[in-house]
Formats: sequence, structure tokens, C-alpha cells
Amino acid sequence: MVAPHERIAQLRRQIQHHDRLYYQLATPEISDQQYDALLRELIGLEKQHPELVTMDSPTQRVGGAPLEGFASVVHTIPMISIDNTYSEGEVAAFDARVRKTLGEVKPVYICEPKIDGVSLSLRYEHGRLVQAATRGDGQRGDDVTANARTIRDIPLRLNPVSNPLVDPVGQQWPTPAQMPSIMEVRGEVFLTRQQFATINQQQEDMDLEPYANPRNTAAGTLKQLDPRVVARRGLKFIPHGQGVVEGWDFITYRHWMAYLGAAGFTISQYMSYAGSLDEVYRYIHAFADERRHLPYDTDGVVIKLDSFSQREELGATARAPRWCIAFKYQPEQAQSELVRVVFQVGKTGTITPVAEFDPPVFISGTNVYRASLHNFDEIRRKDIHLHDVVTIQKAGEVIPYVVGPVKEKRPPQAAVITPPEECPSCHGPVVPDGGFIRCTNPMCPAQVVERIRFFGGRDQMDINHLGPAVIEQLTQTGAVRSLPDLYRLQKEHLTALPRMGERSAENLVAGIAASKDRGLARLLAGLGILHVGINTAEDIAAAFPNREALVNARLDDFQRVPGVGDVVSESLHRFLHDQGGAELLKELESLGVSTAARQMVAATDGPLAGKLIVVTGTLEKYTRSEIKAAIERHGGKLSETVKKGVDFLVVGADAGSKLEKAQKLGITVLDEAGFEKLLGQDA
Repeated sequence: MVAPHERIAQLRRQIQHHDRLYYQLATPEISDQQYDALLRELIGLEKQHPELVTMDSPTQRVGGAPLEGFASVVHTIPMISIDNTYSEGEVAAFDARVRKTLGEVKPVYICEPKIDGVSLSLRYEHGRLVQAATRGDGQRGDDVTANARTIRDIPLRLNPVSNPLVDPVGQQWPTPAQMPSIMEVRGEVFLTRQQFATINQQQEDMDLEPYANPRNTAAGTLKQLDPRVVARRGLKFIPHGQGVVEGWDFITYRHWMAYLGAAGFTISQYMSYAGSLDEVYRYIHAFADERRHLPYDTDGVVIKLDSFSQREELGATARAPRWCIAFKYQPEQAQSELVRVVFQVGKTGTITPVAEFDPPVFISGTNVYRASLHNFDEIRRKDIHLHDVVTIQKAGEVIPYVVGPVKEKRPPQAAVITPPEECPSCHGPVVPDGGFIRCTNPMCPAQVVERIRFFGGRDQMDINHLGPAVIEQLTQTGAVRSLPDLYRLQKEHLTALPRMGERSAENLVAGIAASKDRGLARLLAGLGILHVGINTAEDIAAAFPNREALVNARLDDFQRVPGVGDVVSESLHRFLHDQGGAELLKELESLGVSTAARQMVAATDGPLAGKLIVVTGTLEKYTRSEIKAAIERHGGKLSETVKKGVDFLVVGADAGSKLEKAQKLGITVLDEAGFEKLLGQDA
């Protein structure tokens, strides 16, 4: 019989091996079920033997208890900045300075993407991650080790390396005889565009302001005091530098990258070797287009000497190294007149100012007609006026926003944008709410429309045939004034409405009836409770599995639920006890809506039964969570990685490397229309 400590060590090695195959190489050897079985066994053994738990165990990635704060870390080697330029002429001047210092020795450069993320330094001692620190002021940063452990791209323990190292251009390098005793890996933490869109969708579902861009969101996530929040965000890490290394001398940057790739890191596949200035220019020009198809944001190219000894010869100023430079691309912008500001009323009464442009502008592949101005504090901060000529850009080349006014073009008729003094929908009173204003009338028609639209959405009650036009018709005619009214609708009520045929009425009644059995989590997510999205609702429903348990819970009961926290707890408790939420749940239950949690079981006989599906690019009809729900609802399973065994790749706009890989592997590629046809739906 294998001793517990030996079995734990075996399981950790196996899980680490399969993590690398899945997350770094996209070539899994075992099924998800087999992987989960290994992890469950390890969790069980560590619970039985807590004295054997170590910080590099795979079980430690999920994130522990909230932190009280961050300790300060002094960087042994400062994390100084890189000089930036927007000019090819300055790149040439940089090359001339390098050549002058090196004399007869010909420089060789490495070109790689400048990822728009957050710098992080990882310290390994004898192969184990012992510390992660932010850049801070370059001399001193914050200890974010607990958060870094949740990032799948960061190995908790380095792989031993024995085979010859092969760099990205195919050259072989010597392998360390033993693992370096101390090794600091520096790199970039970032969010993919797709993950950023998912996070913002969750923000909107909770009636919170969406985040401005992936970089700031990644920075804020890394500084979260609750590692469990960090674990859910899906941060990524790619190494691009070196701090202190003891126990082995690496000859070049390519040698270093080859080692890191073998040790367990994800290495940039866009790194290129440049033996001349012309080759550097060719990379800059080619990458200008290619970067739009990457899954993450970049704002330029880093050009650095390959040789570590040459780097030492050039040295650094107090502010930046002399051996590298960053060429930054000018962001794609356009200008237009801000001709009007419309005020949109959300499901909880929040009034958001939205700018409309004339003429529309073409940026990063699409026409832009409008953009959110976020809130009135933002309008004042940027000094944006009505009829200003404004500069428009896209955050992450996806979400349009107003950079600011072109003040020298401000016309005489420009006017200050003022918040409305009454709700634009119901003309009722409004109150300040931070930088926003909020309509206080819960029966405001715009709020009712938005609440019903949200309630029937795919991530909530998923009511088929309840589209925007139908909702407008139901609310304008008075057929539906509240959520419970939906469940009182009969076919004869609907056919009496203008433009509602018998077939449409039957479909809508059937869709509403089917939604009654979605379960407590989906119901809670659909009620528009401030800060309660689907993930939080699932946590709550798991802890309080029926209406009685939920309404009888105290505030501190909610606060004890992992992942919920004080803010969500207070919002949920207020909804149930101060805003009639308990009565609303009771009324819905009386109409046949399930208020009990249910065990979600994937369909086994749907058109996607047993199928593995990857989604890439920006979809028009679906958010990330909506496409996931549709796949699972029809029996399929969503995968993040293109690999053998994937049945379909669903593509949207700006599909990148995943599409290329799927085509090489012969995987069937579907657009949204093809996906819906596969489900038996009309596209």
C-alpha cells in the first residue's frame, strides 16, 4: 500500500504534467473527468493529512481567505521602465547607439509584442514559487503571491529539465545541470479580450459600471484582497525578462526563453529573431496588422538585444536600460461631432449618458455611431460639451469610447451637458448616485422594460420568443406591468394584442412555461438584485436551496457564504427585507415558478450531446456566457483550447490563431448562422 505522502507526491506530479499539456501545449492526454478524479483524490488526501499541504500543491490555485493587505517587497534588481518611441527614426538612432558601443560586434535583436498588461516579478527558490511582486515604483513593489498562485500560466513548481533546449528559432542551447537555486522571472499579467468582455458582461448583469479596459482591470484584479476573486477572473501571464538568477548562466534571451518554456511557462509565439535593422522594420510593419488578431491587447513592439553579455556592456540609465526600446503604435482614432446625448434608464433606475455621433466613424473594422459617456463625473472630468468635435477610440480595439474634445474646434453653439432633472422615461424624480443619477420610481416604464428584458435573458430565465419588440408591445399595452404578470399571460390575452399572431402567442406562452423550472439560481440572477450575477446567485442558491431558507437567512448568514462578501450580502438582504423581494418570490412561486435550487445536469440527447466546442472572436448575437449556456443546454461542452478531440470551432469577428489551428487540425468551423442551424434554430 502506497503511503499518503508518496501518493500525494505522485498526484501532484501527474496533475502538474496534465496542467502543462492542457494549458501550455493544448495536447491533453486524459479526459476532464479523469483529471477531476485525480484532483479530487488529492484534495481528499490533503484534507486527511493537512500537515502534508504545501504552497506549490495544485490545490492551492483556487485562492484562500481574503488578505488584510499587501506587504512591501524590495526588488533585488530594480524593475526599471523601457524607453518608448513612435518613430522608426528613433529606432534607427537606438540601433546606431548600440552599434557604437559594441564596436565591431554585430548586434542581434529579439522583437516581441509589448503586451498591454501589468509587470510582475516571480521568485523561485530551488524550483518552487516563493514570492510574486508588482513593479511598484521600480525599487519596491507589493507582495501579491497569494493572487499570483491562482494564475494558471504561473507554475507553482518548475519542471525539471534534462533534454536539450530548443529556442523559438530552432537553435539548441545547453541544459542546466541542475535547477537554478534562485530564479526571478519577470513578465506581464493580462486579460484576454474575450475574458475582459465576459467580466464586463458580469458587471452589467449586476448593474455595475463596466471596466474601461483590460489593462486597468488586470491591474485592479492583481491587487484584489480576496484571492478567490482573482481566481475567477482568469488572468494570464507571459514572461519577458529576467531578474536575479543564481546557479546557472544563461547566454542569450533566446536561451532563457527556451529554458522557461521547458520549465512550464507559456512563451510568446510571436517572438522573432532580427539580425539587422531592416528585419526589425519588417517585424514592426507585419505586426501592425497581426496584432489585431491576437487574443490580447498590445500597444507596440519591444526590441531588445539577445545577448546578455552585450546587455551588460550597454548597461542602463537611472530610468531605463540602454539595450532595449519599445516602438509603440499610434492608436487608431477618429473625430466626429457629438450631436446629441441620450439618457438610457437601466433596470434599477441608473441613468447612463450615451453620445451619438454624426457622421459615424470607422475604427478598427466597424462603424461607430454611439458610445457610452459612462457617467456625469466622467463628462465633467473630460470637459465634454454637446456639439464638440470629439476624438473617438476603441478600448482593446473593441469598445468605443470618447477620449475627449478637440477644444480648438469647439463651436460657438457648444453647450454644457447637464444631468436630466427628471427621469426621461416616467418623468419622475431622480436622485444623485455617485457620478450617476437614478430614477426612484420602481414602476418606471423604462425600468420595467429593462427588468423584463434582463429577466428573460439567456443567462437568467432564458424565455424563448420574448424579444425586445414583444416586450415593448406587452408593456405599452399594459398586458405586463411586473415580472409576475408574465406568468399570468394566456394565449387569448396575447392574440388580442396588435401584431400578435396565434403562432407567436403559442410560442411565447410555451417559452414562459418552460422557464418556470430554471431553478433558484437563475431566478435570483434574473431579478436584477444589485451586485448579484449568475455566479454569485449559484453560490447563494447552493447555501440557501429554497425560498424559505433564503428569506429566513440573516445578514451574517449571507456574509459567511464563500465568494459573496459584505457588499453583496447587504444588497441581497435589503432586496429581501426592504424592497419586497420576499413577497415577489412568494408571488412567483404561487404562479408555478420554481424557487428551489436544482442540480444542473447537462443534456445527453441534444444536438451537441458529447461534442466539445471552442468559441473564438467577437460574436454578434451571443455574449461569452450566453454561448456557453447554449452549448451546455444542448448537451455540448465548452473548451478554451483548440486541440485534437474538439468537434466544432464557432467563430465571430476578428478570429485569430485558434481559427488557424482549427483549420490545420481539420476541425469543423461554424459561424453563428451555422451554429444555430446545428441547433435546429433559424439563424
